[in-house]
Amino acid sequence: MKISYPIEITAADTNKRTISGKIVTWDEQGSTSAGLTVFEKDSIDFSKPVKLLLEHERTKPLGKLVDITATDTGLEATFRLAKTFSADDALEEAATGLRDGFSVGVKINEWKNEEGVLRIKSSTLQEVSLVTEPAIDSARVQEVAASETPENSEATAEETTKEENKVSEINSEAPIATEAVEAAQAPVVTANYVAYTKPRVDTNVTAGQYLNAQVRAIQGDTDARDLVAALQIATVSENTGMVPPNYLRDVIGVIDDSRPFINSIERAPLPASGMKIFTPKLGTQATVALTSEGSEFSSTDTVVTFQEDNIVKFAGANVVNVELFDRSDPSFADLLVRELAASYAQKTDAYAAQIASQNAGGSSGASIYAAIADGIADSYGVMRFTPNRLMVAPSGGQNGIDFAGLLGAVADGRPLFAAAAPQNANGLITQGSTNGTVAGLDLVVSPNYTGDDANTKYALVYPSAAMRFHESGTIELRANIVANGRIEIGLYGYVAVVNRYPTAFRQLTVA
Repeated sequence: MKISYPIEITAADTNKRTISGKIVTWDEQGSTSAGLTVFEKDSIDFSKPVKLLLEHERTKPLGKLVDITATDTGLEATFRLAKTFSADDALEEAATGLRDGFSVGVKINEWKNEEGVLRIKSSTLQEVSLVTEPAIDSARVQEVAASETPENSEATAEETTKEENKVSEINSEAPIATEAVEAAQAPVVTANYVAYTKPRVDTNVTAGQYLNAQVRAIQGDTDARDLVAALQIATVSENTGMVPPNYLRDVIGVIDDSRPFINSIERAPLPASGMKIFTPKLGTQATVALTSEGSEFSSTDTVVTFQEDNIVKFAGANVVNVELFDRSDPSFADLLVRELAASYAQKTDAYAAQIASQNAGGSSGASIYAAIADGIADSYGVMRFTPNRLMVAPSGGQNGIDFAGLLGAVADGRPLFAAAAPQNANGLITQGSTNGTVAGLDLVVSPNYTGDDANTKYALVYPSAAMRFHESGTIELRANIVANGRIEIGLYGYVAVVNRYPTAFRQLTVA
């Protein structure tokens, strides 16, 4: 992946034909082609020499890196330009502020996402480019660094001396602040990545506006094509797990808020390819025993196997007339996408919960609370994972163990779990919401829960680590105009459920 990052040009020496600047500042948030980005200290490998390009065009080299230094604050670099007409132009443009920014291209090796910010932990420098437009309008060159005087110029020696003195005086006052540009559209090809920087278009759009842009792009609208291209760059398969582009945030919000069960277990991205997930699984547990002096160590052979789980696709579509898109407000498309997203959320949540319920062990007690207590003990005995979740359906639960049953449970005429001023130690459900705790377990109420394969809605006690839900990094939206002029709108994503410890889930019954 290529990252464009803000830097500073600190010098442009036309006699030595060099340009210098800070190409990266550690731990400083900047706006890049991948969104908000932070380079951690020493996160860029610059062991291999790189070229200085013009606007990320690999066929237009200007010079090469001659010096680079890692400091406590970032990377300082100097480039020597070739004696070519394009390099002469580049020096003049840098000196006069016409083309006065740098943009670095890196291959990302290791990263993490923290609250919408991409934190790069390891990367390899691929190239640096001299570019025109800053990413932030207010971050521009403050002073002119230098201007080129060709060898065949008619300028006198006195004029040259005055110009050099002027450059020296300017450089002594302050460094020249610039910002990197994200505008280049040329590909950056590496061993593992093929990525493009996005065009400088406003990508802060809703899902409905994105769908409208897809339709317009199919019909030949060039602005719509630029928008679709810019958004597609942010969702290439190599970027699984990254923050989705702006147009997906409303969709992701609908999906995540509608999946109580999935949000109660572990989450992880899918692998970049393949239709199966293989998870290492330990067989017979290794043992340690009290051993007397000179005796043989306790030894138990153990076997590592692999649990195999399928990756499945959830998809939904709707067909509308082209007139509806041409003549209606874009909010119609937003509403349509939100309906598809809500359905996607409900179906994926029910899918994962059904797998958990179907393969769960059973626990029972003489009352609701006794059944919950028995489930906690039984779940802990499976893998020594302390259970922390209790999931119930809103109603229709087996033996009345559901949300309605918990709200209505009483002892001596007093609510067990839903008291405004709790007098019992069984738990507390916040009145007017589904939030609360029961026997120390976080309450999870899922309206999507349909029960096991026989549609029996058992309440489930479980630790969140017992199951992992894998999902593709983004939910895809697609639009297509069919032969009769109607528009087919589709939403789909790939998921996999890894049920790591099936019997750590306990189905509750009242004996």
